[in-house]
Amino acid sequence: MRDTTAIQSDRPFWPALRRGFCRKCPNCGSGPILKSYLKLRDTCPVCREDLSHARADDGPAYLTILIVGHLMAPLLHIAFVQFRPEPLMLFTIFSIGTIALSLYLLPRLKGAIVAFQWARLMHGFGESR
Repeated sequence: MRDTTAIQSDRPFWPALRRGFCRKCPNCGSGPILKSYLKLRDTCPVCREDLSHARADDGPAYLTILIVGHLMAPLLHIAFVQFRPEPLMLFTIFSIGTIALSLYLLPRLKGAIVAFQWARLMHGFGESR
């Protein structure tokens, strides 16, 4: 039986999450974690940390929908009640805003989920040490 408490102590949670959100390696913080818009690298090009264990799956998409929906729904209500714009204008502005925010958040949330898994030693990340 392995003692994982010693391994977990040298993997700080919040700095790793911040690095992942910035799309950087959760270990070193300088290497890019993604090689394209959403394609994860197998290893960090700087510190050679193995990132092939990551299993982000549908988590980033779910969190993106959750965050964008919770931001845009109240803003849509406030804009409609306060300003009463034309429906087509309201639709155009909020469609562009929703798409832009979704495209901005999706790779960042994927990096944060991979960093969360790395910091908590999930899905084989703890076996390399």
